[in-house]
Amino acid sequence: MPSAPAIQMRTVKDSLGLVDVGEGFYYGAQTERARRNFQISLPRDRMPVPLIYTLALIKEAAAIVNCQKGGINSEKCTAITQACKEIYGQKFDDQFPLSIWQTGSGTQTNMNVNEVIAGRATEILYGSKDNANDQVHPNDDVNCGQSSNDIFPTAMNICVAVETARNVVPSLEQLRDSLHEKSISFMKMIKIGRTHLQDAVPMTVGQELSAFVEQLNFSISSIKENLKSVCRLAVGGTAVGTGLNCPQGFDFALCEQINQLLKERSVKENMSVELEFQPARNKFAALAGHDALLQLSGSFNCVATVLLKLASDFALLSSGPSCGFGEFRLPSNEPGSSIMPGKINPTQCESMSMISLQLMGNHFTVTMAASQGQLQLNVFKPLIAHSMLHSCQLIADSVQCFTEHCVRGLQINHSQLEKNLQHSLMLVTALTPYVGYDKSAELANYARENGIPLREAALQTKLITAEEFDNFVRPEEMAFPMKEQENGENCLTHSQYSP
Repeated sequence: MPSAPAIQMRTVKDSLGLVDVGEGFYYGAQTERARRNFQISLPRDRMPVPLIYTLALIKEAAAIVNCQKGGINSEKCTAITQACKEIYGQKFDDQFPLSIWQTGSGTQTNMNVNEVIAGRATEILYGSKDNANDQVHPNDDVNCGQSSNDIFPTAMNICVAVETARNVVPSLEQLRDSLHEKSISFMKMIKIGRTHLQDAVPMTVGQELSAFVEQLNFSISSIKENLKSVCRLAVGGTAVGTGLNCPQGFDFALCEQINQLLKERSVKENMSVELEFQPARNKFAALAGHDALLQLSGSFNCVATVLLKLASDFALLSSGPSCGFGEFRLPSNEPGSSIMPGKINPTQCESMSMISLQLMGNHFTVTMAASQGQLQLNVFKPLIAHSMLHSCQLIADSVQCFTEHCVRGLQINHSQLEKNLQHSLMLVTALTPYVGYDKSAELANYARENGIPLREAALQTKLITAEEFDNFVRPEEMAFPMKEQENGENCLTHSQYSP
């Protein structure tokens, strides 16, 4: 059997000595050392590609600013910016092999990006990755005015902010709007409410759904508010926050250039949230802590609680179809059992429930990681970035699926609503203003003990007449006790359910 062709190698050097790297790779010694030393949970836990693209965008912006300030010449600037464009243009994804389980500052990934850019820029200028005479240097040129300690958290914030604004917020807004449409459509469908999983007083399906609309509104507002803090960047702090070896005004110039590049890439045009990146007010805090990302993660956690309740309620209300609540009819998306023919399960609800728990787990991870800042630097940065970006993708994807494959196809079982409503003993609540709490309770107990409807119990006990019962117990009015009739029909005001 013929042997596999030998991989051609090239020898590269860093401060620790010589290292052999495959000829097909643009990265250098530091990346190769990290690749060998941290073969952990790969390829599953590779550094997220969106974060790599964000680092490339930052390096492009830095090259432009450094050229303007005389830190690098125009030829190197042009080559570096071309290399960066090629990276976030998805041309070199295989050049970034490192795991998130590496140094807690993200230095090895920062150097991975620096080395790939330097190697490609050198090739652009001289036709080869290596040019000993005047090659583009990963530290002196690509990383000019920067430290991993300020650039990696800068990339974390930008990447999470962009993913949130571009994917998370729009998906939540679509879910909210779809629920709002259903709420309006079902606003006059009277049903029995439930507390403690026991019968309560009447309400409407529209009112029930309006609660989720408002909860999502709260979460969306919280996310948008917290994004303002995430847009404050650590750039310019360099090693410990003092800005050593960083040109005067570099931080503001870099943020301005980043905003411009994002605009040119049309990234911002696809966002429902305006992002304006600025330097952090205190660089020491920006390196030592990740409070802004933790707050945003808290908003994601709030979203998870809403989504879990939404999925749980939909599954419960659709239970049956013959022996459960049976009030909701969910879309029949796929067969539900390998042994029970005709069974349809609330699969979108189950998927959403699992994802909600994962989101809560991610938030706990971010909470613990954000609490681990020691002295001048938090060294759990890759874990925070990984968890936040995972949450972004989970929310965006799952909410879109749930909206499309569950909410939009939601139908109501009118006969089941009416059946449950007429059998509820809690309609007796409407009698308390007329006969008092104690007599109303006695009536409900009598009906329960004898297994008869409330109206029949009222007639048997002669507590009130049939005419009085029908006049006092009106579920449609019980659902809207505080509203004036409009055109002969009760309705909620717009402010009570509008997104």
